[in-house]
Amino acid sequence: MELQDDPQELMPRRRPTQERSKRKFDALLQASRELLVEVGFESFTCEEVAARAEVPIGTLYQFFANKYVIVCELNRQDLVAVSRELADFHGEIPSLDWLRHMNQFVDHLANLWMTDPSRREVWLAMQSTPSTRATGAIHEKEFAEVVSQMLRPLTPRTPRARRTMMAEVLVHVVYSMLNFSVQDEQGNAEAVSELKRLMVAYLLVAEKESRSASGR
Repeated sequence: MELQDDPQELMPRRRPTQERSKRKFDALLQASRELLVEVGFESFTCEEVAARAEVPIGTLYQFFANKYVIVCELNRQDLVAVSRELADFHGEIPSLDWLRHMNQFVDHLANLWMTDPSRREVWLAMQSTPSTRATGAIHEKEFAEVVSQMLRPLTPRTPRARRTMMAEVLVHVVYSMLNFSVQDEQGNAEAVSELKRLMVAYLLVAEKESRSASGR
């Protein structure tokens, strides 16, 4: 099935509303994660997903036009889940202990990537075509908006456009570094520590600049 160029096409054809359909939808996505980890995206097929989920292939195509749509939905779900967790974390910013909270959240993300190999496989699959990359950029921008709101009390005098760019940079760097951290399990802790140092340095400078602007 031909891949659409428009990233808006890389969305499920429909989302289930009835419980029975939701179970099939979820089973297809879970089977997709397992298959991605086992064979990688290049060997990933809709037929194998349907077989593993014990769902007719016709039912899969009712939801997903092709495997690119499946992986984009997995990516969206991963970022939505993290966004919700970050919204809870948002309540801790700004506090005198915001660095500790940030470190805890980065540790949480790193643990997710270490214990769930499908997260890296989904991220890698999103880099496979211009359309999936474009769709991934849309998902990242939505997630970055949550990060931007988190940064607002920390950098109250920073212009909104710059804060948005800062958030997008942070999201891109974090996910690139998470991918790097699980390429070699032996280097995971060291890579995560370097990520924290990068983020702390970046945010401390941003906080200082904002505070200086408020005194002008």
